[in-house]
Amino acid sequence: MDLSLNETQELLQRSARDFLKDECPLSLVREMDGGEGGFPVALWQRMAGLGWTGLLIPESFGGFGGSVLDLAVLSQELGRVLAPVPFLSTAVLGALLVQRAGSEVQQRDLLPGIARGQRVLALAVTEPEYSWEAEGVQMTAVQSGGTWRLNGTKLFVHDAQSADTLVVAARTSGIGATGVTLFLVPAKAAGVVVRRVSGWAGEPQQEVVFTEVAVAADAVLGGVGEGWAALRQVYPHAGVALAAYQVGAIQQVYEFTAEYARTRRQFGVAIGTFQRVQDHLIDIVNHLDGARWTTYEAAWKLDEGKRDATEAASIAQAVASEGFYRSVFHAHEVHAGIGASLEYPLWWYTRRARTYYDYLGSPAHHRKVLARMLQL
Repeated sequence: MDLSLNETQELLQRSARDFLKDECPLSLVREMDGGEGGFPVALWQRMAGLGWTGLLIPESFGGFGGSVLDLAVLSQELGRVLAPVPFLSTAVLGALLVQRAGSEVQQRDLLPGIARGQRVLALAVTEPEYSWEAEGVQMTAVQSGGTWRLNGTKLFVHDAQSADTLVVAARTSGIGATGVTLFLVPAKAAGVVVRRVSGWAGEPQQEVVFTEVAVAADAVLGGVGEGWAALRQVYPHAGVALAAYQVGAIQQVYEFTAEYARTRRQFGVAIGTFQRVQDHLIDIVNHLDGARWTTYEAAWKLDEGKRDATEAASIAQAVASEGFYRSVFHAHEVHAGIGASLEYPLWWYTRRARTYYDYLGSPAHHRKVLARMLQL
């Protein structure tokens, strides 16, 4: 197993870090959080110009045709700056679902636009009971002639206010995985209402209510009843992207916390000389290393088509989500009161750690997934 980066990936890492340092300061993150939703369109367009939004899209559709390891490298840099863009929703989940499940017409309609930064997709799966299992999909889709009518509520949907198209999981039959179908629904369709979920956790999330929303038969993404199978195909890749984002965030938390420990003085010495402060920093490093190596191992296994790649992705997501969540609290122990200041970066990383702790499944969810895979 070779987890080292090749020359192209090292160039991607350096160029992404330099670009985001200049174009995505913390002030932009604060600005987006304080608004009514949306994202920095100008930044998204510049990212598209660099080929990032088409990273996973085949060259035949205007993309880069990159690997999962390429995805991990870029996602890590996005996480370092908490980039407030719909990358995971659109360039990863949306693009992969359309590639894996979409018809030729759907692919031609959506993939080039995603690659150019002109289309934004949002995945709507979870509902008020909040489950990432197939049984959690209770929203209904009933067919009448050539039309499907969707009714139900999706909750904690990322980037719904920014999207032009929603990828919606709805139940078309039964109670299990085989009864779930994916639909492409225009975000402005009659009967669709998007509301921002209020709360303290960062990155805006939305509630999306569907009331007698009518879509044509060609809005089905993949076959009827095949939606959950499509989601299971792309979740490992998205999980690696999310884990890599968290790796980048932990790295940044470590760096500014270590710098604070070196420069903050108490009792005439730097607080970094105190053993308990050192303990907290070492704990952050341990979480960082665990998250980094499980994430890159999972990316390598997905690229190589290894049989245990899905298990590796679940391990990475569990380790990274838990690691990010715990790292920010170790950082708060070092910073004390200043860590709660809105003008200081730690507050924003703490919010994002809580938001992403459960996204695409909490650590407990992924441990259960692993237990099932191990037939325990």
